[in-house]
Amino acid sequence: MQHDCYQSPFSTRYASKEMQFLFSEDHKFRTWRRLWIALARAEQAEGLPITDEQIAQLEAHKDDINYEDAVRREKECRHDVMSHVYAYGLQCPDAKGIIHLGATSCYVGDNTDILIMKDGLELVRRKLLSVMALLADFARKYKDVPALAYTHLQPAQLTTVGKRATLWLNELYMDYEELVHRMDSLALLGSKGTTGTQASFMELFEGDDAKINAVEQRIAKELGFEKVVPVSGQTYSRKVDAFVAATLSGIAQTAMKFATDLRILQNFKEMEEPFEKSQIGSSAMPYKRNPMRSERICAIARYVLIDALNPAVTAGTQWFERTLDDSANKRIAMAEAFLGVDSILNIMLSVCDGLVVYPKVVRARVMNELPFMATENIMMDAVKRGGDRQALHEKLRVYSQEAARLVKEEGQPNTLIDMICADPDFGVTKEEVEKILDPINFVGRAPKQTEEFLDNLIEPLLKANAEFLGERVQLTV
Repeated sequence: MQHDCYQSPFSTRYASKEMQFLFSEDHKFRTWRRLWIALARAEQAEGLPITDEQIAQLEAHKDDINYEDAVRREKECRHDVMSHVYAYGLQCPDAKGIIHLGATSCYVGDNTDILIMKDGLELVRRKLLSVMALLADFARKYKDVPALAYTHLQPAQLTTVGKRATLWLNELYMDYEELVHRMDSLALLGSKGTTGTQASFMELFEGDDAKINAVEQRIAKELGFEKVVPVSGQTYSRKVDAFVAATLSGIAQTAMKFATDLRILQNFKEMEEPFEKSQIGSSAMPYKRNPMRSERICAIARYVLIDALNPAVTAGTQWFERTLDDSANKRIAMAEAFLGVDSILNIMLSVCDGLVVYPKVVRARVMNELPFMATENIMMDAVKRGGDRQALHEKLRVYSQEAARLVKEEGQPNTLIDMICADPDFGVTKEEVEKILDPINFVGRAPKQTEEFLDNLIEPLLKANAEFLGERVQLTV
């Protein structure tokens, strides 16, 4: 590792080698060469005088990029595509005259970007499914464990630990559906020419529309696509990048919500992210168990959310058929959106694979608030015994406020139940109230909702994608 120049933390700390490779120079320039070979092969099939020997020569050097020649040439001509056309021609002297025939720079640049985004989305999909599988197991395991539910971060009613996990999981499910839609919507630019009119191909094929269309379809098929964009300028619409970045941003939003909830729950001591045996929480406070993985998810997610604005602005500022002010921004913004989400999912895989629940703390917090939540049930039970609802309601209001005051101002335990049991108007014993206060009686349909959600939506999806499950990561930091 170099220590005397800037290196992206995505490369050194966060993103996977697999995602980094997709945005590497090797993958980019090898894809360029695949596209040149596909173009030559399609043009040959439609009648241009390109020989099998020329294509074989191109094939023989498709992976051994002669970078030195390309770099030297780019210093002279200031054009990356033509530099690599030149370098490829040095290796393939018999074929150099037909490399890039009829194409413009965006033939390799834009088609490569689409191919990389397709592969990147596939990697994201695989990791997303594995995160979903881990959370599904967690939700099912804890579907019957009552826990406090919150509105405005104030105790409201009860839910279950597993039901809350389905809220995280459902947003991932929404992200998954959006991701698949985006993948299915991707189309190659194809071979559209300098301003999208295919004028150069009209010249090559003497105005034969069928052959020109066939060339595009042959290229798309060879590269694994069923379709090319129907119309374009020199580039594919930059709205494609904006759509893809928005999809990635959606995953980051979900991850941030999950990690924020977990950070709060760790503060409550109800749940924790994994904490390794030799992990240090603080340089000054040895007792600290900081939720650093969840904090990192939030930090990178925030970056991805803001980064997604870049392709949106780029899409809105393109002039007519082409302008180059997209290029420098695009090569940073799109790569880092993918690297960021890859990093987030790596951390989520680590966190969800070792989530810790402290049931006794969860129950203690429930029981400290449950008396307030159970007052209506207690009142209804007393009314059935002949009590006056309005009078009982007023007493419960007074007792609840006094109990809350003692808890907040004097730090005493919640004595509301003792006050109620001591009042003969309620006619209820401590034992009878404790039966009413069984937390499972206050979770509504949370366990059943969890089962239905997992059985009807998540498990069928996971079963259909079983080959992609089981992704695990080892975080470097």
